[in-house]
Amino acid sequence: MANGCSGELQERDMVVVQEEEAHPYAFHVSGPRNVASPNWRDLISSSWKKENYKRTVFSCFIQAVYLLEIDRQENRTEENALAPNWWRSFKYKLTQTLIDERDGSIFGAVLEWDRAAALADMVLIRPSGAPKAVLALRGTLLKGPTIRRDIEDDLRFLAWESLKGSVRFKVALEALKSVAEMYGSSNVCVAGHSLGAGFALQVGKALAKEGVYVEAHLFNPPSVSMAMSLRNIGEKAGFAWKRFKSMLPSNGETQATGDDGEKTSALGLRGWIPLLGYKTSSMGLKNWAPNFYVNNSDYICCSYTDPDGTGDKKEADKENAGPADGQVAAKLFVMSKGKQKFLEAHGLEQWWSDDGQLQQALHNSKLMSRQLKSLYTFPATQPTQRMPQ
Repeated sequence: MANGCSGELQERDMVVVQEEEAHPYAFHVSGPRNVASPNWRDLISSSWKKENYKRTVFSCFIQAVYLLEIDRQENRTEENALAPNWWRSFKYKLTQTLIDERDGSIFGAVLEWDRAAALADMVLIRPSGAPKAVLALRGTLLKGPTIRRDIEDDLRFLAWESLKGSVRFKVALEALKSVAEMYGSSNVCVAGHSLGAGFALQVGKALAKEGVYVEAHLFNPPSVSMAMSLRNIGEKAGFAWKRFKSMLPSNGETQATGDDGEKTSALGLRGWIPLLGYKTSSMGLKNWAPNFYVNNSDYICCSYTDPDGTGDKKEADKENAGPADGQVAAKLFVMSKGKQKFLEAHGLEQWWSDDGQLQQALHNSKLMSRQLKSLYTFPATQPTQRMPQ
């Protein structure tokens, strides 16, 4: 009888193992094919110095966050959980999960370099370029228990182009600030996909305003909002009004104007700065240059590839050729796979697959300029007091 029970248990365990091996989200089934786990060779030539490797690892970390929530919803145990292999393969460990207090869902995770696991594979020190900690943030998960809160934040961005009113923003900002203080900002990265990329951009920008610069990787970041559409309408109306005023007789007043006829401040700066790599060294500021990963067939993020729209085409081409004088622009990576369906173009898997061609450009777009302009806005000048004669 005992032998019969034991045989049944073994057979059941084998069925579970086979199910896990065949699961479409298992790392060995749908994960990257040609990416090796860290080994002793990384001590000589670190894979983390390669852009493709970094993109692959960060996208896998975000996939792990999606799977953490799926594991939670499906009541998976540590033995059959899908998520862990998506970080263990790169010698990282889970140290914190970010929970949405509204529904208990997992929307983010902090992953840290796993020294013990690395030593077991003769990786004696952390490879050059490998972050000590990564904050990964997932996007919208179209499954019952969490879809309501995900859509709520999607609509928040659609209406206001901001996620600061969400409880997730506060939790993510505190988590990122905590690991940046613990390890130093140069040893920390933040990465997100879709809605998660929106959060990653905004928490990264919030820290950059405080002088804390964390490397950011933003996959399919949202670019469409009602607020932006209304602002575009306002800009077009403002342009038409300026053209109309230019045809009116001058009233004799003198105003300082820029190259395009716009009023400038006392410092000679426009209200917003179109160049992402605006030179701010004289102010003691450092440029924060996030990495944008977009697909032209994805209507959620394709606006990031729109040109700046200032000046004629010749001027725009000159700007897109790259920044001058050592300025640093945001990095824009555009996936080239031809015409794709939306779900494929917006999917995360494309960023670790080998069948796509990735183009990198130092790109100036109107939307990226808007997203980062507040980092390079000069503070208001203080009125000077006249000394008594």
